[in-house]
Amino acid sequence: MNISGRLTQDATVSTTTTGKEVVNFSVAVNDGYKNKQGEWVDDTAFIDCAYWRSTKPVSWLKQGLYVELTGQISARAWQEDNGNLRAGMNFKTSVIKPAWGTASKIDSVQANNNQQNGNPVKEDEKDDLPF
Repeated sequence: MNISGRLTQDATVSTTTTGKEVVNFSVAVNDGYKNKQGEWVDDTAFIDCAYWRSTKPVSWLKQGLYVELTGQISARAWQEDNGNLRAGMNFKTSVIKPAWGTASKIDSVQANNNQQNGNPVKEDEKDDLPF
């Protein structure tokens, strides 16, 4: 699944109780439509995202950056300290691409990750076009 939107704040790194680090961030996904009266209505969804592969992206995932994300939606449920049950959705991100702006910085991060994983970087994957 792919989504695109703007980061609502700078990304942060948190550590689980087992010591695994995760990059957390939220994106605002804008959509719109015309209602029956012909007026344009903006509809914005805020999506919490988690990136588990590396903490390196936290250095360039800054508020306002427009990103294209690939991943899958996961559901979570928990009980608050006061006993209230809560549920939420999270986008488990596997690929993060800026739609414009800091593409050269991200290309080098992706290239380093691919080389560390033994995956060669294909020439067409270095393209900074958003499509």
